[in-house]
Amino acid sequence: MAARTDQLPSTLQRWFMAARPKTLPAAASPVIVGVALAASEGTFRLDLALATLLAGLLLQIGANLANDVFDYLKGTDTTGRLGPVRVTQAGLLTPRQVLVGMGVVFLLAAALGVYLTLESGWPILAIGILAILSAVAYTGGPFPYGYYGLGELFVFLFFGLAAVCGSYYIQTVRFTALALWSAVPIGLLIVALLVVNNLRDIQTDRATQKRTLAVRMGERWTQKEYLAAVVGAYAMPALMWLSGWTSVWVMLSWLSIPMAVRLAKAIHTLRGRPLNQALAGTGQLVLVFGILLALGFLITGGIKNL
Repeated sequence: MAARTDQLPSTLQRWFMAARPKTLPAAASPVIVGVALAASEGTFRLDLALATLLAGLLLQIGANLANDVFDYLKGTDTTGRLGPVRVTQAGLLTPRQVLVGMGVVFLLAAALGVYLTLESGWPILAIGILAILSAVAYTGGPFPYGYYGLGELFVFLFFGLAAVCGSYYIQTVRFTALALWSAVPIGLLIVALLVVNNLRDIQTDRATQKRTLAVRMGERWTQKEYLAAVVGAYAMPALMWLSGWTSVWVMLSWLSIPMAVRLAKAIHTLRGRPLNQALAGTGQLVLVFGILLALGFLITGGIKNL
């Protein structure tokens, strides 16, 4: 029996579902860290920070829309999907509507990118163009790299390293070793977010020939991959401090370790749809870790200026 019209989500609710707001903390965290590091060194412009944050959120939403429609068009989103509702597969929006929406979101991100480029220089234009291409190519185009086990690599590069270093560059118009080192833990935690998603979908991805790294390695090694990404992320603040790159205050990020421990346990005990809880929790972990790391940088900068 067809669903009653009054039971269907409104148009606004459908687009809200398509944007997948629970993924947005992961997009905010790199910007928070990059801007905080710049501010700790005495450089901060609120207009640039807000524009960078909005551009990062738009890129994440655009990537979500691209994954929604291209996974459907390639036949990898089926009725057996275990993740949150995909609006194209569920028939809530047509493929054309989602493609148009994706284009509009990326155009808005590009408009902000033009403004940031005018303020901070051509490297931001290059990063923005590559980020959009990466977001689309994850599941779209002639070589959807997410289908060939390359998702973790590109997520680490663009949603981790490029996002943090780009946010820092927009404020300071320079790249530094500390900016790069501070990007590594954020990139690793965002990789962990993707790992949970792929772990949950191993069976359905295998059935549809989507050869993610999780499908290639199997459940046990994917769980180890998650643990390695999280442990690596927490090792980086200690390495930055012990190597003299920054102060002990970056160890504030370790206050989020209880969250990470609970999530690591969940990864090893939950299967299928319940892993959506671990997915949302890992997104929250990225944000909490990023805020604490940013706070550590700000305290360090404040002490230096006393």
